Amino acid sequence: MGIIVQKFGGTSVADSDKIKNVANAVIKERLNGNDVVVVVSAMGHTTDNLVKLSNEITKNPDPREMDVLLSTGELISMSLLAMAIDDLGYKAVSLTGLQAGIKTENCHLHARILDIDTSRVKRHLLEGKIVVVAGFQGFCEESDITTLGRGGSDTTAVALACALNADRCDIYSDVEGVYTADPRIIHTAKKLKEISYDEMLELARVGANVLHPRSVEAAKLNNMKMRVRSSFKLDDLGTLIIGVDEMELNKPVTGFACDSSQVRIVICDIEDKPGNAAKLFNLLASEELSVDMIIQSYARNSKNTNDIAFTISKSDMAKFESIKNKINEIVNASNIYIDEDIVKVSIVGAGMIDRPGIAAKMFDTLASQNINIKMISTSEIKISCLIEKKYATQAACALCSIFNLDGAEMADVKGDLPPV
Repeated sequence: MGIIVQKFGGTSVADSDKIKNVANAVIKERLNGNDVVVVVSAMGHTTDNLVKLSNEITKNPDPREMDVLLSTGELISMSLLAMAIDDLGYKAVSLTGLQAGIKTENCHLHARILDIDTSRVKRHLLEGKIVVVAGFQGFCEESDITTLGRGGSDTTAVALACALNADRCDIYSDVEGVYTADPRIIHTAKKLKEISYDEMLELARVGANVLHPRSVEAAKLNNMKMRVRSSFKLDDLGTLIIGVDEMELNKPVTGFACDSSQVRIVICDIEDKPGNAAKLFNLLASEELSVDMIIQSYARNSKNTNDIAFTISKSDMAKFESIKNKINEIVNASNIYIDEDIVKVSIVGAGMIDRPGIAAKMFDTLASQNINIKMISTSEIKISCLIEKKYATQAACALCSIFNLDGAEMADVKGDLPPV
């Protein structure tokens, strides 16, 4: 008998009928002969509603109290699911993050897990119980409640699976697996049987919303197998996420992703001298502004100045606006240009390594559609281009076609990408 960790997202536990469906999925895994630990998110839009409620009280809520408030959503889900499992004749116990031994950094709203004391979870498993754990939360040194930020329940599930030395971690949601592209855009996108950790991690980072990057990083570090599955099609095995060495790479490009959540910032006419870029990005880091793509232009005139362009998340724009004057002070920029009418399109594939011509093929395809590229970034297994937002669907169709991500033959390809 092994241990399987299952995670169910907010859409899977959105109402009482869906919670009963989840209980059946949990019991089905138990009947396969496995011990089961379940991690649950808050029901439906509960977290959003709690944030809205806090904003009705104050525009600047204390982070500690926000964590206390936000943690309540998962408590409702876990207790209702434990009741549903009990009602079907199986023993279940619900545990908060603290009760499950999930210790985090001493910080609020975006804490990272430091350690998990699994003794209580293991004791309940030895007693024959199904353990239901509240995702997204833990506790810090002073036993205060902390939350893990966006994608926190995915991270909770993978961290627990690793700490318990589980056989596998199954992530259930309303999607059936990882796709070659967003099926809402590319209707012929295919669900693939397998994808590597590296490919999944790159896809998650460039806009595919199936899994949070932190959960994939943890799985890769601990070689924990994951499955992305649908909670509404329990017989569908979904997509298996494994190490690249365990896969047969049949194609150079595994999938396509599109991210419209970023803003391009151009800092104009910065003096071309050592230290200015460091000053700029140290200031951004001090405000916890995460930067994605970066380009510095070559000094182009007698003034010996550069432009530095980079992208940040739209959700960070308020922070950026608050430091625009400071940026001007430290680098003496002539202008700060903000471009929100952009989208990042990316192709990902472990098969790109040592295969020349993939970038040229991508650029030629965009050019054939008369789509101008504003910025480019690459890694060994990813190429991303920043383009105008109005061309997003056109670029998606063209790139998926040229790299055979929308053809029937993809059904047999090992490797897959999450919906955008």
